[in-house]
Amino acid sequence: METDRDFIQSIERGFAVLMAFDADRANPTLAELAAATGLSRPAVRRILLTLQRLGYVRGDGPRWTLTPRVLSIGQHYSASHGMIEIAQPRLLSLAEETGESASLAALDGAEVVYVARVPVRRIMSINVSIGTRVPAHATSMGRVLLAWAPPSLVDEVVAAGLPRFTERTITDEAAFRRALRTVQDQGWSLVEEELEEGLLSVSAPVRDASGAVVAALASSTSSGRSDVEKLRQEVVPLVVRTAARISADLGHRVTPGSGREGFF
Repeated sequence: METDRDFIQSIERGFAVLMAFDADRANPTLAELAAATGLSRPAVRRILLTLQRLGYVRGDGPRWTLTPRVLSIGQHYSASHGMIEIAQPRLLSLAEETGESASLAALDGAEVVYVARVPVRRIMSINVSIGTRVPAHATSMGRVLLAWAPPSLVDEVVAAGLPRFTERTITDEAAFRRALRTVQDQGWSLVEEELEEGLLSVSAPVRDASGAVVAALASSTSSGRSDVEKLRQEVVPLVVRTAARISADLGHRVTPGSGREGFF
């Protein structure tokens, strides 16, 4: 069993500094990083100097930048997760069939993280790329992943709150749990303009050889190019079929008569 003695705080602080570099702080000063992380300036300075020696950051006067070496962390993830390599051709085929972007995402706490993507059109105001995080409760990918997540994780997401992003965002706990139950019953999720106005997305679960849901496959479009009924009729079957093929590639075999899974 893990205890507080097993927790290395210096590693936590190092990652906090790395994660503080973002679009708003691409070239931050030491003081800006200290303010963003809540760490003291001397502590941030020692962390930056260590990261610089390791090659992950570079100092230029009073400002600091990340180096390309940080990309290797994500590359190691991809290399150690064969699912991404296996799924890539399927994503490409789905994007070609629908004419829309296709994505694969995994759950990290209350957020969904994009792990593979074939972009076709830019449909969100945020720049979606590998590693982009979006809130799980307001996305079709998140609904799929949470529908088969452990009960404790679903409870944590609900307890943390269900922020409203648009007028359509589900923020009521009971309604949210009903939505997850619907996803389980039908085997896919369709979310209409809950994260962003005009954004429509369809997702289905990807399972590994054990049958566990390890990712969500999604196809996204805009209300200007499609509508909910068209997605149900034309895109849902494609997404479900593609997700099943990726699952089969990962060794999943459908067992006749298998019951519902999840926390309900």
